[in-house]
Amino acid sequence: MTRTVETELPLWPPVNTARGPFTPLDDAERRRYVGPVRRVRLPTGSSAWLVTRHADVRHMLRQPAFSSDFDRPGFPLLRPPARSTAGDSKGSFIRMDGAEHSRLRRMLTAEFMIKNVRRIEPLIRGSVDQALDDLAAAGPPADLVSTFALPLPSMVICHLLGVPYADHDFFQTRSRTLLDREMPPERVRRDFEELRDYVRTLVDDRRARADDADDLLGRLVRERVEPGELEVDELVGMALLLLIAGHETTANMIGLSVLLLTGDPARYAILRDEPERAADLVEELLRYLSIVRTGLFRVAVEDVEVGGRLIRAGEGAIALISLANRDDEVFDDPDAFDPYRQAHQQVAFGFGVHQCIGQPLARAELRIALVALARRFPGLRVTAAPEELSTRDNSIVFGLDTLPVTW
Repeated sequence: MTRTVETELPLWPPVNTARGPFTPLDDAERRRYVGPVRRVRLPTGSSAWLVTRHADVRHMLRQPAFSSDFDRPGFPLLRPPARSTAGDSKGSFIRMDGAEHSRLRRMLTAEFMIKNVRRIEPLIRGSVDQALDDLAAAGPPADLVSTFALPLPSMVICHLLGVPYADHDFFQTRSRTLLDREMPPERVRRDFEELRDYVRTLVDDRRARADDADDLLGRLVRERVEPGELEVDELVGMALLLLIAGHETTANMIGLSVLLLTGDPARYAILRDEPERAADLVEELLRYLSIVRTGLFRVAVEDVEVGGRLIRAGEGAIALISLANRDDEVFDDPDAFDPYRQAHQQVAFGFGVHQCIGQPLARAELRIALVALARRFPGLRVTAAPEELSTRDNSIVFGLDTLPVTW
């Protein structure tokens, strides 16, 4: 394919603040991008295949013919890579394949199993109560993102890992830098190194007093590092990944969920009057909002067919889970939010061996937080129209910068 043809490809991802926070792509953009497998141009100048149908996305994400390794030639990137060193990716198992990925993931699997998440629900409820107290003290009016949506998952993941919550401004600011695809590479590099050095000091502290620490870092030091199963640099990388993913995704889901649910008082009242339905409601929120809107990125390591298209070894591919979750072959009237829908086929957490390991924790946080919010603030309402809100269009994880509310 010539360079001239490449420049004629549609640029992915499009930035269009006019479409509103609940529309991943408007009608014109869908005509441009929905293929079901279509080639797109990336901001880095390379190209990739965009996969949009639910069945094709699942097929692609469970295929060993696709790699998650960012360092492989042809891997699709949305920004130029920051300067890196050989040890940067250690422990970051979402960037690994095969046995290397499985070895590290298995060390965390038990921590995030449903039965273990149920055991920490009292901790989640306590964090929710504290965040709701802070929201009440801040208003009305108040910004729900900074007083509730962001603090809650940050407090929970800090407690689980053993990270001081008092440092939340430090790690939240740098996490946002790493997720911002418009951020200059040198700034990404600086914030990554500062965050990694910070986590390393926590790991070194646990190594100095491993027997005393009853948190995930302490357990991994005792059970994995000291027996020689896990390198210290790998533990630092794993902890860094959990710290970022553990607060960013859930925080953005809470903000968008509250905006959507309070837009219809009857819909919001379901949480208060029928809390037993909250788990199903969360599945529909995950489907409808699909906050990882730029997609999940892979590179083919062998020739493979997806959706009737041959993707050759070395070519990039993007699984667009936001449109897979709006596929009318799987979901009736998919562009409508239906609080009574059974949306358990949604793929907001990905699919296959790389699907989000923390999804049971995220589901529990969303369910508990939204029900408690509706009970404590039954008259909560947003004081700005959805189109007036500032959104995080340049972030890998879509969300709201602020959400002004009153009650």
